[in-house]
Amino acid sequence: MEYNAKQQKALTDEFIDGLSLERNLGIRTLKAYRSDISCMMQWIELRKYTELDSETIARYFFYLQNEIELTARSIRRKYVSIQQYCSFLSRKYSPGEHFLTFSSRRFQLPKTLPKTLTTEEIKRLIVSVNEEYQESHSEYFRKLCLRNMCIIELLFCLGLRIGEISALDLADYRREENSMLIHGKGNKERILFISSPIVSQKLNQWLLTRGEMNPDDPALFVSRMGKRLSIYSIENIFYKYRDRTQINPHSTPHYLRHSFATQLLNNGAGIRDVQELMGHNSIVTTQIYTEVSLSRKKEVLLKYNGRNRMDV
Repeated sequence: MEYNAKQQKALTDEFIDGLSLERNLGIRTLKAYRSDISCMMQWIELRKYTELDSETIARYFFYLQNEIELTARSIRRKYVSIQQYCSFLSRKYSPGEHFLTFSSRRFQLPKTLPKTLTTEEIKRLIVSVNEEYQESHSEYFRKLCLRNMCIIELLFCLGLRIGEISALDLADYRREENSMLIHGKGNKERILFISSPIVSQKLNQWLLTRGEMNPDDPALFVSRMGKRLSIYSIENIFYKYRDRTQINPHSTPHYLRHSFATQLLNNGAGIRDVQELMGHNSIVTTQIYTEVSLSRKKEVLLKYNGRNRMDV
């Protein structure tokens, strides 16, 4: 297929619109697809290739793998985006043309276990926000601390993704039921119960405080300007208290989500229940947490390991 930048821009728009309509994907996922395709198109333009074909695409993936040395996970994601775009081109504009002649299996993903925080680290994180709230001499700063306190609590108490916290609206919190409507990936929704009375108390206090900030957005958590907090703002809030408490310096907000799932399994929750609470489409995604659930392994080995009964 002859490469034409203007044409490819229009085709990319058509492809993304089709994904949005047919698969009901979330905004962030659609942005990721567009970014992956646009990066390849920019690379083609910089090298002045005139054909979008299997050879050009193979060279692009060679560049990703061997020149800039992207991780296998990043390359695999780009492969999925570009593979679907190429299938779209083949169906609609270049019947019979094979743009991808190699499998994604060449980019082997290492099996990495979910990274978690220890119970002590989580306690230090929560205590740090509480202390900052108590020590604040400014009423306005106390309001921001209360907001941050609720965000840190929800990251762990409900195991939420930062995007899910950013998407929360006032109407999603049902105070009388102590529940929260979560807008997950792919526009899938789930309702979670806030089981901790302390967290509920903090949220109710934040609702009173939030109104005093004159917000002009229905978001549950707003910025100083009254706008919805972005995912980057939520990340920065976590990093602030992470650095303040000197817990794992490599940890991210997602560590709290992983810790939530792992502790549920450690405390005896069933894997199907954890899958539902986490909002996972497949139980395969949830099963990886059993690899880091040391308490369950200890219980099984103490109870069933034959060596325990050998008096030699």
